Amino acid sequence: MNIDLLSKLPLFATDQQLAVAIVGKDRASMWVKAVIPQLEKKGFPRIDPLHDGRPVPLVRRFYDGYFGITAGFNAAAPDGKENLGMWKSRRRTRKANDE
Repeated sequence: MNIDLLSKLPLFATDQQLAVAIVGKDRASMWVKAVIPQLEKKGFPRIDPLHDGRPVPLVRRFYDGYFGITAGFNAAAPDGKENLGMWKSRRRTRKANDE
């Protein structure tokens, strides 16, 4: 059974609360000390000084992107106009030069 512990947290959670929800109670202190500073370099949400916690919806969004969940179909979007005929013209040019 898969329980989403992030959904049980308040809107702004402490690092300890996030750690327990993400990696479990046993590894939480290590995650807070060693992993959070590394994740912040990759865009992990910072502590909001007004609320004294990290915004949980942004933490969830960070992990969705981290695991490639939010990439969806955007990753497969075309990068420009397709010109399939260009391959044939190059071959013909190459063959003409070889002869």
